Amino acid sequence: MTSMSDYDLVILGGGAAAFAAITEACRRDLSTAMVNTGLPIGGTCVNVGCIPSKHLLAVAESGAAASENPFNAVRYPEEPTVDWADALDGTDELVKGFRQENYVDVAEHFETDIYEGYGQLVDDTTIEVVDGADEGERITGEKALVATGSSPWAPPIDGLDDVDYYTSETILKERDLPESIVMLGGGYIALEWGQILHRVGVDVTILQRSDRLLSDMEGQLGREMQRAFEAEGIKVVTGNGFQRVHASAADGGAEAIQSGVAVETVVDGTERTVTGDALFVATGVQPNSEGIGLETVGVETNDDGTIRVDEHFQTTNPDIYAAGDVIGEPELETVAAKEGNHAVKNAFEDESVSIDYDAVPAVVFTSPEVAAVGTTELESMDEHGTCSCRTIQMADVPRAKAVKNTEGLVQVVKHHETDEIVGVHMVGPRAADMIMEATLAVKFGLTVDDIIDTVHPFPTFSEAFKQACQAFRRDTSKMSCCIE
Repeated sequence: MTSMSDYDLVILGGGAAAFAAITEACRRDLSTAMVNTGLPIGGTCVNVGCIPSKHLLAVAESGAAASENPFNAVRYPEEPTVDWADALDGTDELVKGFRQENYVDVAEHFETDIYEGYGQLVDDTTIEVVDGADEGERITGEKALVATGSSPWAPPIDGLDDVDYYTSETILKERDLPESIVMLGGGYIALEWGQILHRVGVDVTILQRSDRLLSDMEGQLGREMQRAFEAEGIKVVTGNGFQRVHASAADGGAEAIQSGVAVETVVDGTERTVTGDALFVATGVQPNSEGIGLETVGVETNDDGTIRVDEHFQTTNPDIYAAGDVIGEPELETVAAKEGNHAVKNAFEDESVSIDYDAVPAVVFTSPEVAAVGTTELESMDEHGTCSCRTIQMADVPRAKAVKNTEGLVQVVKHHETDEIVGVHMVGPRAADMIMEATLAVKFGLTVDDIIDTVHPFPTFSEAFKQACQAFRRDTSKMSCCIE
């Protein structure tokens, strides 16, 4: 039996964009409801993304502390080990707490009705739950928001569909890790999970299609991370032309199970076969836009499946908005939240707010960390025919030298005429925290002299950004620690 409920705003999805939307809607005294399916309430970030991966990165880092200890004065009586099953139990408990406090309790506070099941748009701004716990329920709103997120994507490589493989979601259910893993991909998911697995005792080989890791970021960052990973013992092969993937099977006739995997590839014109006990596919994500009724209500998608929106997050149906991973890059939790917030403002008050994506920072939480915001050197060359850029090494930063954590670099890109900072790219300790000063500089058009003239605490890693700005004005190799 179908029942109908009316609201001001109905949402298809239950992640960051959805919760930012109900928060803004509540502020405007709007009634809200959401239909959530797939991942538990909270979406990718809390369940299988940011929270579990950063927790496990910290677990793995602690496990590797003895082998990476740089101080002769510190001695470990024995090598620490990581109990992977116990680590996952701790992760599950952490996620459960986050999900309850940051999502379930928040929805209750904002008096948002949550319907569990697979939802489809069936008539303009009406969503029907067609499968799941609340099957048959229909909710309709003055406006609707599609915020269904994304899922791991596997590339069209011959044989890949015929083998078992891990993704960033399924690995969280694996209590018994293999001895070796071949990882397809060289973006942030591959790097973070590659380091986690390596540091808990798995032999990891990363295969990247392009000629460097982190191919969407400034070139120096990927090359620096490859050097750091290889020094740590993680094998990295770039420039792959993937040909085929196939599995090997243990003896057992018809009941044989996969006991290994082989990736046939071409590197620099030479055929290679890379083998491991298991395969991990970390080649990106795809939008969750199929089968949710978009065509029924006149919502168009792009060639890659992302929902087509204007700068105000309105779809081709004027009463339906979309936000988060389902509209495409950058697929970040904070961006999804900002988009969800702005969608509500635009839908109900026509505030015409948008996002300056050039001032959105990107971070990879490996060790060393990677962070970037704004224009790259190559982009500056393409736009202006020149790049006014300076790079300093973390090995020249006093704090880094003092604590013997000197991996990485900082590059600043400034406008060649105005001296305004247009891009900052860094690899190093605490880069994820340092990038916010750089983001403010890019967002508000600060110049390199504005940063130089700002007193920074000494000794800190954040001085690396200031030192990179000083490199435009002086030879930083001939400079005492605290000179302005």
